[in-house]
Amino acid sequence: MKKILILANLDMGLYNFRKELLESLIAAGHEVYISLPKGPRIKDMENMGCHFIETHVDRRGMNPVADLKLFFTYKKLLKKLQPDVVLTYTIKPNIYGGLACRLAKVPYLSNITGLGSAIHNGGSVAKLLVMLYRLSARHASCLFFQNSQNREFFQKNKMISQNSILLPGSGVNLKDYAYEAYPPKEAPLSFLFIGRLMRDKGVGELLEAARNIRKDYPDITFDLVGFCEEEYQETFDELNRGNIVNALGQQQNVKEFIKTHSATVLPSYHEGTANVLLESASMGRPVIASRIPGCMEIIDDGVTGYVCEPKDAKSLEEAIRKFIGLSHEERKDMGVLGRLKMEREYDRKIIIEHYLREIGKVEKQ
Repeated sequence: MKKILILANLDMGLYNFRKELLESLIAAGHEVYISLPKGPRIKDMENMGCHFIETHVDRRGMNPVADLKLFFTYKKLLKKLQPDVVLTYTIKPNIYGGLACRLAKVPYLSNITGLGSAIHNGGSVAKLLVMLYRLSARHASCLFFQNSQNREFFQKNKMISQNSILLPGSGVNLKDYAYEAYPPKEAPLSFLFIGRLMRDKGVGELLEAARNIRKDYPDITFDLVGFCEEEYQETFDELNRGNIVNALGQQQNVKEFIKTHSATVLPSYHEGTANVLLESASMGRPVIASRIPGCMEIIDDGVTGYVCEPKDAKSLEEAIRKFIGLSHEERKDMGVLGRLKMEREYDRKIIIEHYLREIGKVEKQ
């Protein structure tokens, strides 16, 4: 039995996308500790057999004092727990947890779930993050990447260890997101967006496309599920009043929304791998998303959905209009082919096998 410590920044993400890995580690007899902020899914993970250690992680922005405090929190935690291996997820646990593990000489595996807006936007903060990743990620026992462009960025900037693996994102649980019958022919077309309502998710482009499309197709609906950033709140209030889109706020069970909609739309600027597209395709729904790493690999353009150019409302509108122009049978077939692609390429069991194999290698050192 090994002691495994997992560092993350959000309970919902850890539970929704790593639940099966946690179950597999516990089933294999390992003692699993999870270090992250308290949230509604902690009790579920404790019931699985995980030991919870509450750790504050500021997910937004860079505060030198708070970040230094997080580093020392991880350092003390490693000294107290003496884990055999550490798994880290998302930027701050990757960087500060990785640095703490490096200094403590504890083997660690880091998952690069995406570069984040700070690196994509460039500038002094991006340079600082690259430097910190060089100090932490290069010494990981293994780096897991969710798309090839992220791995190439790490390689180009000398931030990568010798051992790296490209994963199919976080994968998707094919049983949890089982295929659902396509909405009936008589049901009006409906498009679903799931994610934070913010600029980098392409919300501005989606709103523009929705305005134009609803002029020609007033029966078509655009439903948006997710937390609304303050900068968009006034716009959404106005659009809701005008029946252009329906901003539905955060929802606990997105499956209920996916299965009742005709297609899922995600015009994002950057992603690690878009879980909402994996989940929608797994349930048999066509997907429309940006031609960016983390989205375009999920879609066979014209077969399981459509890709559009990022930051381009006209391109997004054209993709949606292409979908509108399909017959009901063609839309349904797109969903079936998307499900088959998920079964072939994105089964979450693939990720678990990689993790168990790499943890096994670490144990032999």
